[in-house]
Amino acid sequence: MGSLRVTLCAIAALGAVAVSPAAHAADGGVSLRPSAPSPGGDITLRVSGCPQRTATAASEAFVADAKLAVAADGILLGESRVRSTAKAGTYDVQVACGEASRTAAVTVVRKGTEPSVRHGPQPSAPASPSAPVRAGGGGAEHLAMVDARAAGPGTAHTVTGLVLAGVAATAVALRSARRTRRPR
Repeated sequence: MGSLRVTLCAIAALGAVAVSPAAHAADGGVSLRPSAPSPGGDITLRVSGCPQRTATAASEAFVADAKLAVAADGILLGESRVRSTAKAGTYDVQVACGEASRTAAVTVVRKGTEPSVRHGPQPSAPASPSAPVRAGGGGAEHLAMVDARAAGPGTAHTVTGLVLAGVAATAVALRSARRTRRPR
């Protein structure tokens, strides 16, 4: 089920990248979609021509550094979110690809001034998580994820249980035999 989610998310991200306007860096290797995000909006980064399989993109406009990973077409792909407190203006984006570094720019615009590329009804509220995060239980997540049939008792546990059951049965039989021999 997890690989299905990853595949669907990748297809959705590539679809969003295909229909939104892009901003290209001067060297042509870095593209940002949308080219003019608003504060709090998501941004997709694509880097071409990088020999590494991973890269990192950092900007003052981003909430966190974007971790880029190689996609099926050999292009590095990653996402980040624009800070909700970002002021309108142009921000540098530094992409570290191994020993090489590339620079691009992202222009943050006020909400309501960015061009809309969505078709159909617009959502009334910003996207937010609707389910709790699977964070484990202080180390108990492993126990919840283990298949009981695969991690059940082995041969050693079975033999130990049979020996203990035999000892208990013998003790009960001896005690019963002593009670029947005693005179009343």
